Amino acid sequence: MTSGYSEVPLRALMSFNNESLESIVEQFSARELPPVTQWNPAQQREIDMRIDAAGRWFYNGSAIDRIRMVALFSTILRRDGEEYFLVTPVEKLKIVVEDVPFVAQLLEVSGSGRDQCLRFTDNVGNCFTADKDHRIWIDHQSNESRPYVIVRDNLAALLARPVYYQLAELIEDSVQGTGVYSGGAFFPLI
Repeated sequence: MTSGYSEVPLRALMSFNNESLESIVEQFSARELPPVTQWNPAQQREIDMRIDAAGRWFYNGSAIDRIRMVALFSTILRRDGEEYFLVTPVEKLKIVVEDVPFVAQLLEVSGSGRDQCLRFTDNVGNCFTADKDHRIWIDHQSNESRPYVIVRDNLAALLARPVYYQLAELIEDSVQGTGVYSGGAFFPLI
């Protein structure tokens, strides 16, 4: 099965000059996400890349400020168990994620009640509707409640504070409990 993506190792992607990187980003952004869940490269190692609790990406201790580069890297991100990797067809690179890799920064609401749809946009431009495959939950394990939503393939986004407050205004009581509806699913939040 061919995916249309070149089998370029991540270290090669990181070494391109800005003009080459721009063209690579355009190629990736014009296509569907690469099938990282199907890739099982033999080569595996760790790199000094980190995503902090605010969703900021760092490489060798320096912030990656180019959002398009972060967006590109996010397309090859995969979670295996509790570990995170950047995966290409030829190598799998372990990175550190302090909380979750994404931050949901926008929430668009359409409909109401059981017909309501909650559409999120995260910090790298992923847009998705909360539904049975993109569940919303609140983690009450720490000192504060932290709201999350699944972006894709077991990768989650923390809801930014304004989005959390917007979501809180939508909470309603139903026969299923206290929570919100979206995409035909109910998410208990209290």
